[in-house]
Amino acid sequence: MPADYYDVLGVSRDASEEDIRSAYREKAMKHHPDRNPDDPEAEKKFKQAAEAYEVLGDAEQRQRYDRFGHAGVGNGAGGGGRGRGRGDFRDVEDIFEAFGDIFGQSRRGRRGGGAGSIFEEMFNQARGGRQRRGRGRQSGQPGSNLRVTLPLTLEEIAEGTEKRLKVNKSVECEACDGTGGENGAEDLIMCSTCDGNGEVRQVSRSAFGQMVNVQTCPTCGGEGRLVENECHECGGEGRRKQEETISVTVPAGALEGHYLTLRGQGNAGRRGGPAGDLRVEIKEKAHEHFAREELDVYYDLHLSFPEAALGTEIEVPTLKGQARLQIDPGTQAGKILRMKGRGLPDVSQRGRTGDQMIRVHVWTPQNLTDEQRDQIEAWRGDDAFAPRPEEKGGPQKSFFRRVKDVFT
Repeated sequence: MPADYYDVLGVSRDASEEDIRSAYREKAMKHHPDRNPDDPEAEKKFKQAAEAYEVLGDAEQRQRYDRFGHAGVGNGAGGGGRGRGRGDFRDVEDIFEAFGDIFGQSRRGRRGGGAGSIFEEMFNQARGGRQRRGRGRQSGQPGSNLRVTLPLTLEEIAEGTEKRLKVNKSVECEACDGTGGENGAEDLIMCSTCDGNGEVRQVSRSAFGQMVNVQTCPTCGGEGRLVENECHECGGEGRRKQEETISVTVPAGALEGHYLTLRGQGNAGRRGGPAGDLRVEIKEKAHEHFAREELDVYYDLHLSFPEAALGTEIEVPTLKGQARLQIDPGTQAGKILRMKGRGLPDVSQRGRTGDQMIRVHVWTPQNLTDEQRDQIEAWRGDDAFAPRPEEKGGPQKSFFRRVKDVFT
């Protein structure tokens, strides 16, 4: 599965546009091939960062990615954002051109070489004067994310549906309003170990000079505060376990492997910290009639010999009910018929829908009466019943060849 774009840039899912832009600049500088000439992975990571920013840096693309993951942005993530889809980055030069506005220079400026390098300004910032952003006090520890599986039928996938899920998770303690204190916020005191900063510093000296080691405060866990009198309901956690029912709206075309992210529906944070997310992964149920291949669905149609030889009109199931299908006289076993637009919709490309493929099987009778056997025996030497596989794409063609012929 492709890497999560937020993880690639090293930002949280609620990061601001400026945070995402800043993170991309930092990653691009770190993995720029000119700075890593002996690292074969540098260019790969550089492209990954550009791909992530192409999606997360565009509000519409980011919204689709948050809901549907990589399937929501398809193979052309940058369709309306910056004029170039993420799948179109053939080399580093493409990235320089596409993101020239971020760095204030174009690809042409980079090709000037030397002092004109596109990343020179960023290198100068890295050498001299970037201010360190301190961690500071936190309002509580963030809650963890949850992941659940949602089984769906092909019909539900085709139409879209709304489901109600029961999720056992941590929720905010009502007795203390999530503070963890018996008397609410009144029982919260500043941590004396870190003076409320959430981190402690240890200064040591060596032959190379003074070194400062910054660590999370071991007493308060980085919160900068402690609970003097713990809540009797949650034991000072500010949260407790509870089963909740959550509504999930699944769009049409959300196939197995796709997922929906529900912001803030994961485990509640400790002592007022932000809640995590709930990730709902789609699982496709086995179907009685159909098999799926990407957006197409396959159905095995069994005909009697008279129906295949003489032709008929037959009713077949589809994802939207029954439909009538015309069978031409002389239809061969193994023939593939296509019902256009009867497959699954594409969640990432509006208006695109798969087809329903009908695989024809001719049933050979097994229990014949003497009279029926005599009738068939009379046809044994008849030239009309002699196999002719070379005619009309006969049965010597492979299954995949017959499928290909449907589209040519």
